[in-house]
Amino acid sequence: MEQHYKLERVRELADNDQDFIQTLAEAFLEEMAPDLERLKQAVADLDYHNTYQAAHKMKPTVDLFELGVLDKLIEVQDWGKFTKEGEDVSEQLSIVVTAIENALSEIKNDFNL
Repeated sequence: MEQHYKLERVRELADNDQDFIQTLAEAFLEEMAPDLERLKQAVADLDYHNTYQAAHKMKPTVDLFELGVLDKLIEVQDWGKFTKEGEDVSEQLSIVVTAIENALSEIKNDFNL
């Protein structure tokens, strides 16, 4: 449990209310999977605007669950925000994708979802 994510901030936010922690974990699964797909597609399509929007939306959750890739997600976000044509963010994106996919899988197992 909690290898690819941390619950410290989640517990603090939830004031250790286990039902609320469960709800936050469910929300993580419901929101992050489609947001991650949107982000991957936007980067692949060189869609800077959607890249920025998807990454920006994901930041608070990535930070709350302490996935350890907030800095890389911000690099991807900024690539989209500042339309950094000619720059390659595939390495940063790959790190973010791996971290989120690992957290999705682990949270699903840890919370029996």
